[in-house]
Amino acid sequence: MTENQQTVPASADAKQVQQVPQPAAAQVIPSDIKYRLAEKMAGEITLSDNPGETLKKWRSNFEIAQSELAEYLTVSPSVISDYESGRRKSPGILIVSKIVDALLELDIKRGGAKIRAYEGILRGFSSDAIYDIHEYLAPMSLDELIKLTKAEVVYRPDVKYEKPLYGYTVIDSLKAILELSASEFQKLYGWSTERAMVFTRVSTGRSPMVAIRVTNLKPGAVVIHGMMAKEMDTIATKIAEIEHVPFIATVMPISELVRALQVRA
Repeated sequence: MTENQQTVPASADAKQVQQVPQPAAAQVIPSDIKYRLAEKMAGEITLSDNPGETLKKWRSNFEIAQSELAEYLTVSPSVISDYESGRRKSPGILIVSKIVDALLELDIKRGGAKIRAYEGILRGFSSDAIYDIHEYLAPMSLDELIKLTKAEVVYRPDVKYEKPLYGYTVIDSLKAILELSASEFQKLYGWSTERAMVFTRVSTGRSPMVAIRVTNLKPGAVVIHGMMAKEMDTIATKIAEIEHVPFIATVMPISELVRALQVRA
């Protein structure tokens, strides 16, 4: 905490958050999935060395604005902002649970797409298309990813679209395209969409980007393995521009690439 940051008492806000009404669900979501996901989220936030940053990660995963979450919780948006930035005392487990429930209920009102994307992980989803998958405790920046993978930038959006990367998935692109349904493809994101999706066995770069274009979830960055930036398909690059997804390419040997990403963890 910097010198100009001050800890703000959370008691009044805790009382407000505890009084939040629960709306009727717009979509039927298996109760065990919702419960297990809530348990995972609350546990990760509570046990994190930086609860505010972890809270922000989950809010971002669900694509819910601070103002929308605050309105649901009947608190000021500044309360959510202060929690996430660390200016306010870290919320206790009760408040964390209320915030997690709010994120889940807001997603259900939208149709439950984000919750369903985690269902495969919670039920033990696995696929031969996954070469390696990992979650980071502390986020990685796009610049760090580029350096670690010795990548060339194909397309880089404005900095406002860049996300902290909380993990990576290395995918056999050919197997993913041939074997996975759209819903199964979304399960490759692991616990966070804010991750690097590394696609191997790619000939033009177009197929992975088309798959991303037609799904609800968008990764924090796309890495095409085995190609140079100048070889990239123009349609693939155009999709990256439309989706504002950082798009990089590397010819680093796959074993070295995976080792670099693992060691970083």
